[in-house]
Amino acid sequence: MSEELNLVKDLAIILISAGLFTIISKALKQPLILGYIVAGFIVGPHLGLFGISSTESVEQWSEIGIIFLLFALGLEFSFKKLLKVGSSALITAGCVCVGMFVIGNIVGHAMGWSSIEAIFLGGLMSMSSTTIIIKAYTDLGLKNKAYATLVFGTLVVEDLIAVILMVLLTTIATANQFAGGEMLMGLAKLLFFLILWFLVGIYVIPSLLKWARKYLTDEILLLVAIGLCFGMVALASYAGFSSALGAFVMGSILAETIEGEHISKLVVSIKDLFGAIFFVSVGMMIDPHVIAEHWLPILILTLVTVLGMTLFGSLGALISGRGLNTAIHTGFSLAQLGEFSFIIAGLGVSLGVMRGFIYPVVIAVSVITTFTTPYMIKAATPVCNFLYRKLPVKLLAKIDPSPDVSARSTASEWGEWKQLLRGYALRVLLYSVILTAIFLGSKLYLDKLITSVFPDWSQPLHNAVTLGITLVVMAPFLYGLAINGSTIKKSAYKLMKSKDSNKWPILALVFLRIFIATAFIIAAVLVHYSLSYWSLLLIVLAGVFFSILARRSVHQFTGLEERFITNLNQREEYERMRSPIATSVRSKLKGHDVAAETVIISPNSEYAGKQLKDIPFRQKYGINIAKVIRGSRRILVPSPEEYIYPYDEVLAIGTQNEVKRFVEEMTAEQFKPGDSYETDDFVLDMFELQKGCYLDDKILRDTNMRQHGCMVVGVERDGLSLMSPKPDFHFHAGDFVWLAGERIECEKMVVANGNQES
Repeated sequence: MSEELNLVKDLAIILISAGLFTIISKALKQPLILGYIVAGFIVGPHLGLFGISSTESVEQWSEIGIIFLLFALGLEFSFKKLLKVGSSALITAGCVCVGMFVIGNIVGHAMGWSSIEAIFLGGLMSMSSTTIIIKAYTDLGLKNKAYATLVFGTLVVEDLIAVILMVLLTTIATANQFAGGEMLMGLAKLLFFLILWFLVGIYVIPSLLKWARKYLTDEILLLVAIGLCFGMVALASYAGFSSALGAFVMGSILAETIEGEHISKLVVSIKDLFGAIFFVSVGMMIDPHVIAEHWLPILILTLVTVLGMTLFGSLGALISGRGLNTAIHTGFSLAQLGEFSFIIAGLGVSLGVMRGFIYPVVIAVSVITTFTTPYMIKAATPVCNFLYRKLPVKLLAKIDPSPDVSARSTASEWGEWKQLLRGYALRVLLYSVILTAIFLGSKLYLDKLITSVFPDWSQPLHNAVTLGITLVVMAPFLYGLAINGSTIKKSAYKLMKSKDSNKWPILALVFLRIFIATAFIIAAVLVHYSLSYWSLLLIVLAGVFFSILARRSVHQFTGLEERFITNLNQREEYERMRSPIATSVRSKLKGHDVAAETVIISPNSEYAGKQLKDIPFRQKYGINIAKVIRGSRRILVPSPEEYIYPYDEVLAIGTQNEVKRFVEEMTAEQFKPGDSYETDDFVLDMFELQKGCYLDDKILRDTNMRQHGCMVVGVERDGLSLMSPKPDFHFHAGDFVWLAGERIECEKMVVANGNQES
C-alpha cells in the first residue's frame, strides 16, 4: 500500500475510533478528552489491535493539533483579558505554579529522576486543565458561582505561564543544565519578541481586517486567519521559539480585532478535528506494560497533584483576600493535570531530556485526576462547612473579608504615584522594545543592504548614510519615549499641585527618560564610529538633529500612537456601538453585582404578545427591562403598557445571577423539545379523485379547501402535470391531485361521499 493510502487508513482508524469512544464518553457523562485518550490507547501500537502504519505521520498531525489548540486558546485569551482578571487570579496562579514547581522538583529527585527530568516534572505539574474544569462546572451548574470567576481567571494566567514555561524549559533542555544566566536571557528574549509582535500585530492586523471587511466572506476570513497563524508559527520558529508560542500570540492579537469572535467560531471545527488527533496520539503513547511497571510513581504523582493543587490553590486564594469559601472551592477545582502537561511532557521527550516511560506515566496521572475532578469539586462544600464549624471564630474573622469593608478608590498621593509610575514604566518598556528592534534591524540588515546596493561608496559615506537612516526611523519613537503620555501628565500635574517637593522626583524621571533616549542614539553611533574626542560633538549634533526632526514629526507620531490605541480598543468600541446601554452599565457599575444583557424573545415564549405589566419579569427573575429593540425602533425605558413581540431584543438589568437565570431560560425557549412544524397529521401526497368525491366536477375557487385545512399543489391529467392550478381549474374524477394539509381532511376531499362527511 502506498504511503498516501497508509496515511488515509491511519486517519480513518483514528477518527472513527475517536468518534466511537467520545459517544461512549458522552453517554457516560465523562469529558470527551477521556474518550480521545481511550481511543488512542485502543488503536495504538502497544495493543496491536489495529495496524497504525506510521506513528511519525500521526505525530506530525498532532503537532498541527497543538498549533490549532493554542491558536484557539489565544483567540479566547487576549492580553487585555489578563489585565482584567485582577490581582487575585495572578496571586493564586503564581502560588500554584511556584508551589507545584518546587514540590515537583522535590518528588522527582526523591524518585531518583535526573535534575532536568525533575525540572520538567515540576513544570508539567503546575498546570490545571481548562477543558476539564469548564466541562465540570457546566455539568454541575457552577459557572455562575462567585468563586467561578477566580477559578477561570487563574486558569487564564496558568495558560500564559505554561507558554512561558515551554520557552524556558526548551532553553534549559538545550543547554542540558540549569543555567540561570541563559534562562534569564531566554526570558528577556521572549519578553522582547512578545511585546514587539504584539505591538506590530495590533498596529497592522486590525487595520488590514477593517479595510478588507467588505470582502471577507467566511471562507476568506478563515483562510486569512489560518494563514496569519501559520505565518506567526514560522516566525516564532525562526526566532528560536516553539510553534505553539507563535500560534498563541497570533490568536491573542486577532482576539483584539472586531473579527475575533467570528474567527473563533470559524476555527472551532478545525480545532476540534486536529485537537482530537492530538489527544488520540497522546493515548497511543500509553503502554500498559510501562504503567504496570511504574504504578508506584503514578500513585505518588496522583496524590501529590491532588493534594498539592488543592493546598496551593486554596492558599493562593486566601492570600489574595478572597475568603475561606472561595479559597476552598478554588483549590479543590484545580486538582488535576491539564493539556499543557501533555505538551510539556512531550516536549521533554522530543528534546531527549526525559526518558520515554515518563510520558505515559504523566498521561495516566492526568486520566486519573480527570476522573476525580467532579468529585473534588463536589467535596469542596462539605469540607468548607466542616472548617467553618471547627476553626476558631477569631481565625475566621481574619481569613474572611468583612462584608462591611468596601474597597474605595481614593485620589491619594500614593495612588497618583502608583498610576504615574505604572504609566511611566509601561511607556519606557514599549518604546524601548521598538527602538531595540530598529537598532537590531539596522545592524543586521540595513548595513548589508546599503553595501549591496551601493558597493562603490566610501566607508565614511556608507556609515553616515546608515546612521542617518537609523536615526530618522528612530526619531518618532525616541520622541515618544521622551514625552509624557496623557496619564503621566495628569498624575504629574496633580502631584506637583498637591506638594511642591514632588517636582524633584518627577524631574528625575524626565531626565531618566532623556538618558535612555540618548543611550539609544549613542548605541547607534557606536556601531559605525569609535568613541573619541570628536565623537562627543557628533552625538551632540545627532541630539540636535533628533530634536528638530522629532518636533517636526510630532504630528506624525501622534497619528501613529492614536492609530495603535484605536486598534487596541477596536473590539470594545465595536461592542459599545452595538450595545451602548449594556456596555455603559457594565463600565459604570464595574465592581458591583450588576449585569446587563440583551435577549431575543422567542416565538415560543409564553411572554410574546403580552404587555410588560402582565409579565412577571421583576417578580420571577428580579430584573428590569431597560430597552426594547424592534427592527429599527428603539424603545428606551418602556412603559408598563408596552407590548413584547416575538423577535424583540430586550435589555435586562439586574444582579449577575438574576440576569444569568433570565438569559438561560429565554435561550432555552428558542426551541423547546417536542416542538415541531411537522406532525404525523400533516401530509403532502398525490391522491386519485374518485367519482362523486368532494372535488369531483368542482371549480377550484368554489371548493373553500383552505377552510378544511387543505391546499392543492398540483394536478396530473392524461399524463400532463399542472403545478399551482389557477382558480378557474375544473376538477374531474380520475384526476391525480397533489394535496398538502391535514391527512384526514385531504382524504375527505378525494374519497367518494367525502363531501357529505365534511
